[in-house]
Amino acid sequence: MVQKRKIPMRKCVACQEMKPKKELVRIVRSPEGVISIDETGKKNGRGAYLCNSEECFALAKKRNSLAAHLKTEVTEDIYADLQESRST
Repeated sequence: MVQKRKIPMRKCVACQEMKPKKELVRIVRSPEGVISIDETGKKNGRGAYLCNSEECFALAKKRNSLAAHLKTEVTEDIYADLQESRST
C-alpha cells in the first residue's frame, strides 16, 4: 500500500489563505536583520509567506503585514524585488 506524502501548508500573510508551501513566496529576516526573498525556502531566519500574486503584494504593502510578521521595518526595495521576481 502506497502512503500519501504530507504536503506542507503555509498561510499567506496578506490574504490569510492556506496554500501548499511551494506555491508561496518566502520572505526571510536573517539573524543579522537582513530581509531577502528566499527562493529555496530553507534560509535561516524568521520567515513570512506571500501568494505569488500582484493582489497579495499590494495588500501586504497596504496593511504592512510583512513588517508585522518579520518584526522589523520592510523597505520599498523588498516590495520592488517581489514585483521583479514575480515577473521573471
